[in-house]
Amino acid sequence: MLKENLKQVEGNILDACKASGRSREEVTLIAVSKTKPVGDLEEIYREGVRDFGENKVQELCQKYEVLPKDIRWHMIGHLQRNKVKYIIDKVALIHSVDSLRLAQQIQTEAEKANVHVDILVEVNVAGEESKFGVAWDEAEALIREIAQFNRVHIQGFMTIAPFVENSDENREIFQKLSQLYIDIKQKNIDNVNMRVLSMGMTGDYTAAVEEGATMVRVGTGIFGQRNYNR
Repeated sequence: MLKENLKQVEGNILDACKASGRSREEVTLIAVSKTKPVGDLEEIYREGVRDFGENKVQELCQKYEVLPKDIRWHMIGHLQRNKVKYIIDKVALIHSVDSLRLAQQIQTEAEKANVHVDILVEVNVAGEESKFGVAWDEAEALIREIAQFNRVHIQGFMTIAPFVENSDENREIFQKLSQLYIDIKQKNIDNVNMRVLSMGMTGDYTAAVEEGATMVRVGTGIFGQRNYNR
C-alpha cells in the first residue's frame, strides 16, 4: 500500500514538473512520518526515500536512534527553544525558524556541539493567527538579523498554506513566497543561500511544485491518515 502511495506521489510530482518546465531533480520529496511506526519508515526507505520530516523533537530523536544514518531528518514542526539541544546534531534542516530568539538558541547550541546548522525561515504568508511564522513583510528584516550568526545558515523559506479543498486556492500564497524568495536571492545577503523553497503538503503539493517549490512535505499522501492515539 505505502509503495503504491509513494509511486502515485512521485508521478504527481513528475507531472507537475513537466507542466511547469522543471526537472524532477529540482524537487525533493520529504516523507512526513509523524506518528508513524518505524516499520512504515523502513518500507519507504527501501523505496529509495532518504528525506523524512518530523514535527516533534522526541519522536525525531527516537527514530534517529534506530533508523539508518544516511537519512536526512527535517524538523518541520514548531520548535521550542528548550528542545533545540536535542536535535542540533541530528537534523539536516530545520524548516520552522520564525524568530530571532529561536535562531539565537540554535546558534548557542551549535557552538556547544561544534556544528553548523542549516535552517529555513518560516513565513506565515496567509497571516493565519493559528499558524506560526514571521509575517511576510517582516521576513527580510529577520533574515538580515539571523544572517549575523556564524553557525546558523539560512537556506531559504518554508510556509504552511491554509487547508483548502482545491489546491489552486493556494497558488497565490505560493506565488507570493516564491517572489520573495527570488527577491532575497537577488540581494546576495552574506550567509544567506536561497536554494530551498519548502512549500506544499498532501493537499496542494502539485500546485506548489508548479509555483517553484524545491521541497514538498507529504505525509498522509504516502503513509495514510495519522494515528494520534498511539
